[in-house]
Amino acid sequence: MRKTIDFIKNKTGDFKPESAIVLGSGLGAFCDSLEGIKIPYADIPGFAPSTVKGHRGELLFCEINSKKFVIMQGRFHFYEGHPLSVTTYPVKVFKKLGVDKIVLTNAAGSLRKDLPPGSIMAISDHINFMGSNPLIGKNDETLGTRFPDMNNLYSKRLREILFSCAQKLGIDLREGVYCALTGPSYETPAEVKMLALLGGSATGMSTVPEAIVAKYCSMEVLGISLITNYAAGLSDIAPNHKEVVEMGRIAGAKLTELLMETVKLF
Repeated sequence: MRKTIDFIKNKTGDFKPESAIVLGSGLGAFCDSLEGIKIPYADIPGFAPSTVKGHRGELLFCEINSKKFVIMQGRFHFYEGHPLSVTTYPVKVFKKLGVDKIVLTNAAGSLRKDLPPGSIMAISDHINFMGSNPLIGKNDETLGTRFPDMNNLYSKRLREILFSCAQKLGIDLREGVYCALTGPSYETPAEVKMLALLGGSATGMSTVPEAIVAKYCSMEVLGISLITNYAAGLSDIAPNHKEVVEMGRIAGAKLTELLMETVKLF
């Protein structure tokens, strides 16, 4: 990790980010109005390239309302063949750079008919169905304890800021439980019924490993899902990635506005 940190500091100088944002599928437009230092993932030691459409694959170091941020324009996924230690590596790097708050966004499929595509959902909790945990392996005591507590993983304080900003902007914001599966295949209708019965509100293929590592690193975590489609069995339209990216583009403007207003108060 030392090589990664040294490389980034060589590019960014004395810029010390306080908060991080991870942008999911189709949400890269959040950075369109921002200026700063851009570093492609492919150039950063230890980072994997982003191969999924809708993910730009670069870090942006910038200021928003005089607060310093590092923004991931796209993430690495378990289904791309990366081990969870690789998909969550940026979170550990951010901690070493001084980050103590992180916003994790994603595109997700709705498990409920009353949570239609285009909705924005604050993540209150999650269920990990990925069959693994990113903390497996030798523990780094400089980052966190061997057996971290996962109570209140998603910060109530940050969610309150998010809801306050949504009310101010007149944006309908929901809250629910995010279920993470490995992908890349979408869930079957039977799996969707199971997830809903277990209390899930939305499902996706990311975020949870990063959230676990962020909590392990003692960061405050804000999770936000942009609902891009109904999961299998809830609609006559079969889930597909083109639909996800397109809905991210259309409804993403609303999330971009809400996110920008929220992080100004960090």
